[in-house]
Order: sequence, then C-alpha cells, then structure tokens
Amino acid sequence: MANVRIPRETKDRLAAVAAAEGLSLRAFLPRLAQMLLTPAERAEKARAALHDWNGYAPTAAQERDLDRELECRLARAAGR
Repeated sequence: MANVRIPRETKDRLAAVAAAEGLSLRAFLPRLAQMLLTPAERAEKARAALHDWNGYAPTAAQERDLDRELECRLARAAGR
C-alpha cells in the first residue's frame, strides 16, 4: 500500500469517475494505471497503427530527421 497526496479536487474528480464506473477509488486506480501509456508506448502504438494502415515504416534516421523538422516547425510556430 502507498499513500499519495493529491489535491482534493483531483481526488474528488477521480472518485466521481470511479463511481460512474461502479467502482471504488481504490479499485479504479489500478485499472486507470493499466490503461495509461508512457510516451514511448504511445509512439510505438502510433507507429504500429501507421504501419498496419499504410505500410509506413521509417528508418531510425528518417525518424530523427522528422523529429528535427517537427521541432523546427514548433519553434517557428511559437515565435522562437
């Protein structure tokens, strides 16, 4: 068991979502944790979906190039 301190509003929101699912907060939190993905897991899932959809399978070098391009576009959009 672990104690986690969170703002009251957050606890109340989680408890409301859990209740809507017919669960206690204690039962809901492990279920929620299982549903959440890390950024790396989300990226892998997106890559797999793109590959399944249209065969998209960039090389590591292509991914780095695309990441750099995205960073540049985001910086321009943010006015940097």
